[in-house]
Amino acid sequence: MRSYREHLRVPASYWVLGFITMVTFASFTWAGFNLIVALCAYVLLVIAPGVLLWVWGNATIAVDGEELRAGRDVLSLAQAGHVQVLDAQQTGKLRGPLADPAGFMLIRPYLKRAVYIEVLGVPGGGPPDHPYWLVGSRDPEALAAAIVGLRAQPARTGDPSVA
Repeated sequence: MRSYREHLRVPASYWVLGFITMVTFASFTWAGFNLIVALCAYVLLVIAPGVLLWVWGNATIAVDGEELRAGRDVLSLAQAGHVQVLDAQQTGKLRGPLADPAGFMLIRPYLKRAVYIEVLGVPGGGPPDHPYWLVGSRDPEALAAAIVGLRAQPARTGDPSVA
């Protein structure tokens, strides 16, 4: 059984450039004010964006067992149809002009490539909530291979004698 796990952490360049920019803005805000205003400016303009970057980069993609987890959302691999690795240009088109508003996306601007997963339907015959999933990844080939590999395995049953 092939499984896959990836954390979509924010690159170091975002942290460094963001920190330098926000410290500069906080220092401009401090000019001419007292220490309390300076402390508030540094807290609001430096610490708060740092927390937001940390939360934003805390998303995880995992393919385990019979499901794909992208952030907090879950897709059963039984619902996964066509799976395709997209290059940067294809990903850009599906992020923007060709995007379906009903499609599920877990993408980040620092992830230029993604995996497209067609959603077939929900158990019981109803229409799917999302026609497709677009999941950004640093290694989309491995993510697609894990989805296809685990989807192709026979379903597990409680009887170990069934092959």
